[in-house]
Amino acid sequence: MVASLGPTLAALAEQTGSPLRSISLLFIARSMGFVVGSLWVGGLYDRVRVHLFMCGGLLLMGGMIVVTPWAEHLIVLMGIFFLQGMTGSIVNVGGNTLVVWANQGRVGPLINGLHFIWGVGASLSPILITWTIIQSGGIRLGYSLLALLVLPIAFWLVRLQGPAHARSAVRVSEDEGPSSLPILIGIFLFLYTGVESSMGNWVFTYGSRAAGLSPTDASYLNSIYWGTLTVGRLAFIPLTVRLRPRVILLSALGGALASATLLLLSRQAGPSLWLGVAGLGLSLASIFPTTLAFAERRITLTGKLTGRFFACSSGGAMVLPWLIGQFYETTGPRVLLWVVWCGILGAGTLFFWMMSFPRKEDAQG
Repeated sequence: MVASLGPTLAALAEQTGSPLRSISLLFIARSMGFVVGSLWVGGLYDRVRVHLFMCGGLLLMGGMIVVTPWAEHLIVLMGIFFLQGMTGSIVNVGGNTLVVWANQGRVGPLINGLHFIWGVGASLSPILITWTIIQSGGIRLGYSLLALLVLPIAFWLVRLQGPAHARSAVRVSEDEGPSSLPILIGIFLFLYTGVESSMGNWVFTYGSRAAGLSPTDASYLNSIYWGTLTVGRLAFIPLTVRLRPRVILLSALGGALASATLLLLSRQAGPSLWLGVAGLGLSLASIFPTTLAFAERRITLTGKLTGRFFACSSGGAMVLPWLIGQFYETTGPRVLLWVVWCGILGAGTLFFWMMSFPRKEDAQG
């Protein structure tokens, strides 16, 4: 669902008669829905039958996907994307929270595995959407196929038993004192997800307009970004067993900054463009899941707190792509690269501050 917007951005603009400056409001609408949903559903996961709740979220999300290409007015489309964000938050917050609850002490590899699976869908989505556009001449078939994929997962999920650690995580968190670390993690995720979402949703348009790529090649560039993001998460799974989260995060942030710098220095559609996009996807791959593993070592992750992290994360996915849209046509396509570079630099600066907080066992000892 998330990665489908990039290749269909121009079609949705044409469908609603909107310029790119206005259609970028879809980023705002979906992310606002995700922020509102994350703040609401996080606390509910501490109380309700978790898998039944996730099943309902999946079915509602499928409904919002299938009606997307039928909306002919921007305000209606914004409402649909707001509901997409709300239903998506049920699935996203729930999946990450339950992995932590059900797998205490070995969160790192499994949370990376979860986000690897997410990356599989994100890397295949632009190719699927572009293929259906070529075959059918529109975007409706692609969105319908995405919606149908929800059904078997929802019916399988509702039969599972919820993890036993949910209640204990809530009780433990009540005894912990306040800390500024969750605030820093929230801002860090705001910047990281803003960077990831900006590249994922604008690299197709950047490739076709700034680099002169054909729509097919631009979709490949888009898929290379999501594909390297996916491969990176798979590659990092064994590394998370052997390396501490902070070592992985430092390496990833350094690689992301180097890749963003390469993109800034390249001015045409050459090897540096493809290498920079691939390097950025590979470097960003493990940051989000490893940040959750980093946080789990220092604070207790309840559904409510995880929901707040995802709300901050979605705020970044809302603000940074929207900011790019406001300056894309007036300043030029390279505004994407500058926003990405500054976001990575800011996240890296914050992470050095986050490392000064002790782990839970160190604080207790």
